[in-house]
This record gives sequence, structure tokens and C-alpha cells, in this order.
Amino acid sequence: MMRAFLALGANIGEPAAQLEEAVRRIAATPGITLVKQSSVIVTAPWGKTDQNDFHNMVVEVETALTPRQLLAAGLGIETEMGRKRLERWGPRLIDIDIVAYGREVIAETNLKVPHPYAHERAFVLDPLREIAPDVAEWILGRQR
Repeated sequence: MMRAFLALGANIGEPAAQLEEAVRRIAATPGITLVKQSSVIVTAPWGKTDQNDFHNMVVEVETALTPRQLLAAGLGIETEMGRKRLERWGPRLIDIDIVAYGREVIAETNLKVPHPYAHERAFVLDPLREIAPDVAEWILGRQR
């Protein structure tokens, strides 16, 4: 089993309810056990700023899934919940990103772990610090 962290965000529809539903679906995914979840924080958008504020959180999971399988599970949940990828950093019904997968470093075309922007995003770091300060510091330390 591997310790992994997923960042969740939503800013259209009912963001708090969508985060709750995404957590429920993550916990129901075979090979994933939900360990801990952060508080939900509301933050201004990052990247594309002319949109609603985001509701964000981080969950810790124990998983038997490989990083690619975990990515596929997150993307599958996004699709099941109705996410449409219309523009980069645009509004989203739900977003699920792998922030960390153990202490592994992965640099593949569609999978980068730790998440390449995590160190720049308070909406990831603050919830991560709440539940796993050691992981937040490891991510920050990689960027120094």
C-alpha cells in the first residue's frame, strides 16, 4: 500500500456538495482507502481569474493502485460526475489531482508527481499542511 494525496477543487454548481461526492467516490474505489481529509477552504481562482472562487481540499489515501491507475481513477470520477474539460484552468465541476504518491517523483507526459504547481498554490499547500505537514514540506523542499 502506498500513501498518496489528492487535491480536489470545484467552483461551479454546488462546490461543497461536489467535493463531498468526490470524496465518497474516491473512498468507494477498489484499491483505495480514505485515511484523512482536510477542511474545505474557499480561494480565489489561480491562472484564469475571471471565474467563481474555488472550494478546495486535500485527501490522504492508502492505495494499492499504481500512480497511473490512481490517475485513471480520479479522471474516471471526474467524468462520472460530469466534468467537461473546456479550457485550461477554467471553471470546473470537480477536479482531482495527484499531489503526492509516497515520495516518488514521476515525470511522464500526462503524469507529474509531485504535482508541478503544488508549491505555488496555497489552495493545495494549506489543506495539505493541515493533514500532512511532512508532505507539504517535502514538496516545498523539492522546489528550493
